[in-house]
Amino acid sequence: MRIAFYAPLKSPNHPIPSGDRLMGRLLVRALELSGHSVEIVSDFRNFAPTPEAAMALEGERQAELSRLKDKWRQEPRPHLWFCYHPYYKSPDPFGPILAAEFGISYVTAETSYSPKRNATGWAASQASVAAAIRQAAINIALTERDRAGVEQAIPDARFASIKPFIDTAPFRNVPLQPDSQRLVTVAMMRPGDKMDSYAMLAHSLRLIEDKPWTLAIVGDGPMRAQVEMLFSDFAPGRIDWLGERSPVDVPGLLGTSGVYVWPGCGEAYGLAYLEAQAAGLPVVAQRTGGVPAVIEDGVTGHLTAEGDVERFAAAIGGLLQDPERRLAIGAAARRFVLEERSLEIAAQELGRILNAYAGVGP
Repeated sequence: MRIAFYAPLKSPNHPIPSGDRLMGRLLVRALELSGHSVEIVSDFRNFAPTPEAAMALEGERQAELSRLKDKWRQEPRPHLWFCYHPYYKSPDPFGPILAAEFGISYVTAETSYSPKRNATGWAASQASVAAAIRQAAINIALTERDRAGVEQAIPDARFASIKPFIDTAPFRNVPLQPDSQRLVTVAMMRPGDKMDSYAMLAHSLRLIEDKPWTLAIVGDGPMRAQVEMLFSDFAPGRIDWLGERSPVDVPGLLGTSGVYVWPGCGEAYGLAYLEAQAAGLPVVAQRTGGVPAVIEDGVTGHLTAEGDVERFAAAIGGLLQDPERRLAIGAAARRFVLEERSLEIAAQELGRILNAYAGVGP
């Protein structure tokens, strides 16, 4: 069946890499694997940092909506509109209208709804999100945390779940030559949650500076200088700045490391955690946001209490001191992702959900 795919926060075609872009691309591939043809019908970014900025986009939104209507009047319309990650700062301005006008199914994935935002100037945007959730044939959650929040706020909507997943193919045959003392992280360098995580990581490593470790940092971004400053007081050679790397290079870099370390401040869940585990690495992260959806605490890694720098440092130190345990957890992590969180498994689940709720079985 023909599926119109739209991601209002960041199109899969966006030039800047991020977890949102990667998840969008993975969902497109999963839908295709489940037997459907998928078209990314718009690259329009309906993201606004403030309610005033949201109002300023109205003219552009109407122009794009008109373009899509004209297109569908002249060409075969899709059978379904699939919207990835609508929320109050980035609602879907097209799908609900087009689905109603052209008589097609409407589906969301990774939507969220926060009632507290109604009192902060976002009531109109929140109402739009809530109406879309109610209209959807099915709302697909990627974490139980998000699903519970939306179900509580909008109990009359319809919900299903899939687990966060990755394409495991690049990791299945990667040579694993782990260095038990080599820590690694892969993260963009930008303001907000990423900088908070880098700051917590630097603070934590200072607490175990007496232990033998090196840290490889894969990533770049507008806050590169500030991130480098956070780690500037460590001894020469302890921090290996690898910069931004191609996705093709990442599995090999992970495969030569020992432990993946990233606090995950504000993470929705973090696909990088799944990639690290697929490469046989135990993960140390915080028990925050949707992170528990991708790490099995005590089995594939360690989750520490949010903001507890000492416990985070101790979890890293414990793995550094116990190579056998590190290898056992890393092996469990690799099995977990390869056997339970693959693109192929997600495609099967998506196909089943769409067939059951949206009437678009292949």
